[in-house]
Amino acid sequence: MEERIDVLMATYNGEKYVAEQIESILNQTYKNFRLIISDDCSTDNTVQILKEYEEKDDRVIVYYQNNNLGYVKNFEFLLEKVENNLYMLSDQDDVWLPDKIKLSYNTLKEKDSDLVFSDLIVVDKDLNELYPSFMKLKKTFNKAQKYTDYRAIYLYNVVTGCTILSKKKLIQKILPIPEGFKYIPHDYWIALIVGMNGKISFINKPLIKYRQHGNNQIGSKKMIDSFTKFDEVRKLFIDVKLSIFEGHVKYNKSFPENLKKLSQDALNYYKNIEHKKYFNFKGWGTFHKLYKYDNFKYYIINFIILNLPMFGRGMYKIKK
Repeated sequence: MEERIDVLMATYNGEKYVAEQIESILNQTYKNFRLIISDDCSTDNTVQILKEYEEKDDRVIVYYQNNNLGYVKNFEFLLEKVENNLYMLSDQDDVWLPDKIKLSYNTLKEKDSDLVFSDLIVVDKDLNELYPSFMKLKKTFNKAQKYTDYRAIYLYNVVTGCTILSKKKLIQKILPIPEGFKYIPHDYWIALIVGMNGKISFINKPLIKYRQHGNNQIGSKKMIDSFTKFDEVRKLFIDVKLSIFEGHVKYNKSFPENLKKLSQDALNYYKNIEHKKYFNFKGWGTFHKLYKYDNFKYYIINFIILNLPMFGRGMYKIKK
């Protein structure tokens, strides 16, 4: 018998695409699930659409918030509504391929994992394919395949939330989700905490049509490509890591002691190099602990960018 799964969807002004997403979930080959939706005070036609689905399918459960919670608190609200042993996350504007739940569930059981995630097909607003693999586009494919614990996630977000299937037992370690840190999205945090306390598995197959539209465009790759100066690239690298480690230090109740210390050391390291213009000779041991799981080429590139910016500027000019 199929195990019951809670699918969590946060909505806000999603009238344009939410019905298509709900249909793709309700038409999954795996049938034993609840679709739990929390609408965060939508002002368009989203509420009416949700009420129609609530009436016609008893698997759909909708909460209508009286006050706007914001994206993070809305997902926290949903996580606290999980009753079954397994849960999945859903965006309001994608389309799930028919076997997404089934393949995710089978992988989690076969690999005895605590969280599984998959690749995605990147599509435009009309579902025309843009890229066959989101993971390869973002250059996180190798990291996702390589590790089954926190190591692939500690420095980078390699897990896309709308692909996650995970276990309820770790939710209390996840909550609260950090707020006010631009580069700590909810999916990164969930995967990081689960990776510290359990096993993660990557499904080397896209299970979602990941819709790009309006403000939902893929941003970081285009941002770096648009930079004309090395110092802009270096500043982004450091700003991202400062945000991550400030969050790690503030919300570290579920971290083991060794990672609590490493996070504080890392925060001090990035603060120290933030205004170094030519060379840095402090904290190389911390750098090594952070980047030792990367391949050698990436390790050296990051070492030059962060610790030897004088050389990095010359290399960047040659590359351009």
